[in-house]
Amino acid sequence: MADEELVQEKGKKKGGMLKWIIIAVALIALGVGGYFGYTMFFASSDDAAGEEAAQDGAGGEALEDLEGQLVPLPTFLVNLADPLGRRYLKLGVEVEVRDEEAAAALTKHEAKVKDTLLLLLSSKTYDSLSTMKAKVELKQEIADRLNQIVGNGSVLRVYITEMVIQ
Repeated sequence: MADEELVQEKGKKKGGMLKWIIIAVALIALGVGGYFGYTMFFASSDDAAGEEAAQDGAGGEALEDLEGQLVPLPTFLVNLADPLGRRYLKLGVEVEVRDEEAAAALTKHEAKVKDTLLLLLSSKTYDSLSTMKAKVELKQEIADRLNQIVGNGSVLRVYITEMVIQ
């Protein structure tokens, strides 16, 4: 009788130990699979992005000189045209212009630029600015309005550096 209890006790110990070995092997397999998946799918795209950034860094200054120069505009804070009038927009913008002459024209006509952009921004509603498409359209509208002030084609691109809608 004592021998039978001893055999059953050893069987339980072996079964318990076997369960822990299986769990450990499964965890190791999951870890190796996760590492393999990361290196195959995520790390390769990170490396490619790093290589592109390195290539852009080497020739980026030459491209920037050819493209134009950035002119920061003051930060705009306006009430949006929502029905209750409780929302506001804070917008920071930098403008890429063709040459020094266009940059000088922006600073010369700073009052017109501010007036035009304040009127444009205050005519917007929260819903008209909430999507990515709407933000891209806003950038184009700003570029169009600035080109009307400083001369057609002088403003190449508009970059939104800060945008808060509350």
